[in-house]
Formats: sequence, structure tokens, C-alpha cells
Amino acid sequence: MMYTIYVSDHADRVIRKWKKSNPQLFKKYQKIYHELADHPRIGTGHPEPLRGGNDITYSRRISAHDRIIYDIHDDTVTVLVIDVEGHYDDK
Repeated sequence: MMYTIYVSDHADRVIRKWKKSNPQLFKKYQKIYHELADHPRIGTGHPEPLRGGNDITYSRRISAHDRIIYDIHDDTVTVLVIDVEGHYDDK
């Protein structure tokens, strides 16, 4: 079963910025994006449900700083990419 992937406007803006300014990060994101369509709960980036959240929101590591946050909707066979920016505050 293939999931249809939707990307929030905010995440899309960040991804387009990465494509221009950080091709390596963009390439890692692309790999995870393609995996989400096949198997959103397993794969690259140590996928895990968010703590304290619901059962549909997951995160995966893109880099030491950045995460992809997404919701899995099995009833509609869709994945919504909510955010892709930093996990930790820059100090």
C-alpha cells in the first residue's frame, strides 16, 4: 500500500530553501520522503512516535539538528509532513 504524501506550506518553504542552500540536507530529506510513501513507521532516521502526543504523529532525524515531523493517517492512506526544521535550540 502506497501512502500519498502532503507537505505543509511551512515545511515546503524550508525544503525549497534547503534545495538551494544545503543540497546534502535536501538529499537526506528526499530519501526519507520516498520511504514515507512505502513504510512511514520504519526506515531511515530512527522513526518514532512523538512523546506525549497521539498515535499518529511521528518524527525522524534528518540531521543532528533537524527532524521531519509528520502525521500518519491510515484511514485515508496519507502522510502529512508538518515540519522539517530544528529539533534543538541553536546556542
